[in-house]
Amino acid sequence: MRKSTIARLSNLIALLAGLVFLAFLSGCDSNHDHHDRNPGPKPSLHAVKHLILFIGDGMQLENEIAASRYLYGTDHGLAWHSFPFQGYVSTWDVNAYNAYASAFSAARYDEETFDPVIGYDPSWGGIAPYPLDLTGNLAYLLGAATDSASAATAYATGVKTDSGNLSWRRDDPADGALKTIAQKMRSQKHAAIGVVTTVPFNHATPAAFVSHNPYRENYAEIADEIINITAPEVVIGGGHPDWNGGYVTAAQLDALRASTEYSLVERIAGQDGGANLLAAASALPAGKKLFGLFGGGGGDFEPPEPLDTPGSPGFTVYAENPSLAAATEAALTVLGRNPKGFFLMVESGDIDWANHGNNFSAMIGTVWSLEEAVAAAIKFVEQPDDEIDWDNTLLIVTADHATGGMRLNDALPLGKGDLPEQVGSIYPGGELTYNTGGHTNELVTIYARGARLNSLEKLEGAWYPDTFILDNTQVFQAMSKAAGLK
Repeated sequence: MRKSTIARLSNLIALLAGLVFLAFLSGCDSNHDHHDRNPGPKPSLHAVKHLILFIGDGMQLENEIAASRYLYGTDHGLAWHSFPFQGYVSTWDVNAYNAYASAFSAARYDEETFDPVIGYDPSWGGIAPYPLDLTGNLAYLLGAATDSASAATAYATGVKTDSGNLSWRRDDPADGALKTIAQKMRSQKHAAIGVVTTVPFNHATPAAFVSHNPYRENYAEIADEIINITAPEVVIGGGHPDWNGGYVTAAQLDALRASTEYSLVERIAGQDGGANLLAAASALPAGKKLFGLFGGGGGDFEPPEPLDTPGSPGFTVYAENPSLAAATEAALTVLGRNPKGFFLMVESGDIDWANHGNNFSAMIGTVWSLEEAVAAAIKFVEQPDDEIDWDNTLLIVTADHATGGMRLNDALPLGKGDLPEQVGSIYPGGELTYNTGGHTNELVTIYARGARLNSLEKLEGAWYPDTFILDNTQVFQAMSKAAGLK
């Protein structure tokens, strides 16, 4: 490793940590006020029974700020911005690591000898995401970055792998399948498991938690494993072949319709998908599983469209697909019946799709979907007269990676209900800029509420001293520790 980089890293981290700490004490500037940590009640010493992981695919901090401004007129007003645990996550995968290693004449990735600073170097990228840390080198952050499949694999298994791999070891060995946290919750705790997404259910992020494949686009194989082998208690997502034939075969749809294991709820023209899904979840017979198969022409749910109505935010929604909030509520209704507990992963998958297209309006709609879903989960945990509460539940909100490199122009701030002029992916008013159509190596945020927050706190800075940075593999470790998994 470069000695000069190590020395520069140590000096810069010490300096920036002091500056960021002073900024926290002063409340930060008026445009980017960041919530101080609230230690809350003393954490439970018991293992959590219920794990809820929300992933905003492709979501960066600037997206959160933009959505919060549109919805509430403040920078940090989203449901998770008040959570007592807040930190940052490095997201690099093996491909990104090797690209940086090549650029700096370092050794390629090896599990026993790797240097985390090769994958993400805080002296280049910053010790916090933009705009909390303005020192990040944009060219560096726009360099090599993770793929969604490998990023989700890191959260699901705690293992770094190659881009495109779904819970499969790097270099694609024949016996490369990695056991996921969902599988461990089921095998060790007899918990129920589920995945919910706004994109096809066999797309990268949900698939990494409930399937294994060395190639993320083997959609038919992945769907077959999810439906017939892993068979989660709940699967809700897009990919319905009547709207897009690229994800699920006609034979697989026929099998789901004839299934005695699953109760299938489909997108039906002219019907309210959310209402149908919630009704099915509430009436689900004992021992039956729930499968919601929806989606549109792109395979995903049509995202809500925000209205440009300054002072009064609003959205046009398309009800044939359920909202992410309704899908989350339906999933929790089913999973919550298991007295042994549950694991649920919920993804707002098309935040990433919006950012790939540099589509600010769509991004606002998809972050709002996540906001509503997190609020629904909080309401579920806090409902009375059941045994699910914050003493036995850990809820995490994070992102798998950042996409788009969006930057807001604080000289031209957008207020509540206000959208910029948008011509395709161009913003002639200058209120914001996108710097790429691809993924970036920026830090993403992580927020948590509930029991065993100390499992996350103990890992902060383990790879990046004197920072609030965890690696995505360490989030897996923290969830496993919190749940008491072997």
